This record gives sequence, C-alpha cells and structure tokens, in this order.
Amino acid sequence: MESDSSPGPQGERGKYLRLVLIAVAIIFLDQITKWMILESMPLYGSIPVIKGFFSITHIHNPGGAFGLFAVESLWVRKILFLGVSSLAALLVLYFYHKTPRTYPWLLAAFSLIFGGAVGNLIDRVRFGKVVDFLLFYIGEYHWPAFNVADSAITVGVILFAIHIITGRLPDSV
Repeated sequence: MESDSSPGPQGERGKYLRLVLIAVAIIFLDQITKWMILESMPLYGSIPVIKGFFSITHIHNPGGAFGLFAVESLWVRKILFLGVSSLAALLVLYFYHKTPRTYPWLLAAFSLIFGGAVGNLIDRVRFGKVVDFLLFYIGEYHWPAFNVADSAITVGVILFAIHIITGRLPDSV
C-alpha cells in the first residue's frame, strides 16, 4: 500500500481525502453553531462573554464582507453572492487540484477557504443572508460580526498570503 507522499492514485486519494475532511469539519462546525444560535437566541439577542470586548450576538448579514451590498435588492444579492461564491469555490478547487501534496499548509489553506465558502453559501441559499454571531468590540468600536465559516476563510487566506509573501508557491499555482 502506498503512503500519502508517494506518487500514484493512493497518494492523490489521500490529498483529496484531506480536502474533504477539513472542508466537511468546517461546514459542520459552521452549520451546527449557526443552528444553535438560530434555535436559542432571538435576532439581535446578545450574551456578553468578556464584558466590553466579546459577545455572542445573533445577527443576519444580507450583504458580503463588512455588509457590502447589504442595501441591494434580494435578487441582486442572491445573483451576485451565489455567483461570486460559487465561482470562488470552484477557483479554490482548481488551485487545490494544481497544488502538489508536498505543500500541506497550502492545501490546508485552500481546504479552509473552500469549507468556509460552502458554509456561507449554504446560508445564502437557505436564508438569502448569512447568520453571524461572534462580535468583538472595545467600547463603541465594533468589528463586524462573523461566524465559523468567516474564521476559516480568514485563516486560509492568511496561510495563502504567507505562502505568497515567502515565495513558497508551487510553479503550478
């Protein structure tokens, strides 16, 4: 039996198994935490966790990152965000496919981005908006609320950026 680092079909299966495991874990954690918020908190309900710094707050974001395009009509948002999200997910899968197994952190980055994109895409299909609930703030200064999917995308993008900055990208990506 070949190991994951060996050439051949078993190694490729291991590469894609890693993608599936990471992405499914992110999607599961994202959807279960959103379900918990939807079932246990009213919209705009808030539970302070660290007074003056962090709260669990039930918010719906009809827009993109930081509420971008939130005031557009539902159909414009659906077409825009479903299309852009789907295209981004497909692009990430393409990059994943092109990345050799010898770049495990880059593969993890793409897996995190893909899982997060799918997690938020599920919300957009189901509700036309994304459920957010992690809210950090200092006094009156608030960071926009986010969720597990957003966190996975952020970590994935940071890992990808580190690869770009350090010049550790394969020739194929």
